[in-house]
Amino acid sequence: MVGSSHEALHRIFQKDPALLTRALRKVLCLPFPEPREVVALNVDLTEVEPVERRVDTLLRAETEEGTYLLVVESQGKMDGRKRGSWPYYLSYLYEKYRCEPVLIVITQSRTTAKWASEPIRLGIPGWESLTVRPLVLGPDNVPVIADERQAEADVPLAVLSAMTHGRGPNAAAILESLAAALKTIDADSAAILVQFVDSCLVDPRAKQMWRDLMTAIQYFWRHPLAEQVREEGREEGREEGREEGRQEGRQEGRAEGRVEAKAEAVLLILQWRGISVGFSVRERVRACTDPDQLEAWAQRAMHVADAAELFAGE
Repeated sequence: MVGSSHEALHRIFQKDPALLTRALRKVLCLPFPEPREVVALNVDLTEVEPVERRVDTLLRAETEEGTYLLVVESQGKMDGRKRGSWPYYLSYLYEKYRCEPVLIVITQSRTTAKWASEPIRLGIPGWESLTVRPLVLGPDNVPVIADERQAEADVPLAVLSAMTHGRGPNAAAILESLAAALKTIDADSAAILVQFVDSCLVDPRAKQMWRDLMTAIQYFWRHPLAEQVREEGREEGREEGREEGRQEGRQEGRAEGRVEAKAEAVLLILQWRGISVGFSVRERVRACTDPDQLEAWAQRAMHVADAAELFAGE
C-alpha cells in the first residue's frame, strides 16, 4: 500500500519506467533517446562510512546512444540540504557506474518546482567547478489530461497528470477521465495506479471524489487478487463454521484470507517491478503467518533490487 504522496510521485516510475523517458521527451522536450531496456537499481548510496544516503528511485536506461542513470527525487517542499546531496548523488553514481546520471525532480508545488529548477553551482562564480541542472516535472509543465481519449492513449501519463494537478481547478475533469481510462487496462496494474493517485490527492474533496469513482468500478483500494483471496478465506470460514461453529470459522477464515492476501501482494509487487522471484523466496513469503512481517516485506518489495533483499538483516 502506498502511504504518501512522496512515495507515489516517484514509485509511478518504478511501475512504468518508460513513462519517465516519455515525460522527458513530451513534457520537457528533451531529445532523450528511446531506451532499449530500463532496469531498476538499488537506491542505497551509502558508503563504507556510517552515513546513509538514498535516492527515491534509480533507473538504468540502455539506449542506442549509451547508458543513462535516471535519478528521480520526489520533492514536497524547498530543502536547502539538496544543494549538497544532489551533486553528491550524481558524482557518486557516475563514479560507481561510469555512465551519465540524469537528475529528475517531481513535485506538486509550483514554488518548489521553481526552486528545484535553479542550477546548483559550486565553485568560483563564473568559473564553477561543478554545476547541477535538475530537470523538473511539476504543475507548470506536466500536461493537464482532462479528456477521456487522451487518458486512454497514455494511462500512466494521465496518472502523472492526476498526481501533479490533483489540487488544482481541473482536478474533477482529470479524475473522471482517468477513471474511465483505467477500465481499459488490466485490473492488476489499474489497482496499483489507483493507490498512487489516492496517495497524492491532498484536497479532501478531490480525494473523496476519487474514492467514490473507484468504489463505483469496484477497486475498493485493494488489489483485486488480494480481495479474491480474502473472499476465498471468508468462504472457507463459512464452511468451517458449518462444521465447528459459524462464528469461530468465519473469524479464522477471514484472518487466513488476510494473511494470504498480504503474502500474494508481496510477490505481485516484485513481479510488477520485473524482479525474478525464486522458489525459496516464494515459499518463505507464503509460509509466513505474521501480518506485520508481511507488511514490512511489502514495503521493502517497492525498493529492493533483488528478491532475496526482502530478508536482509533478519
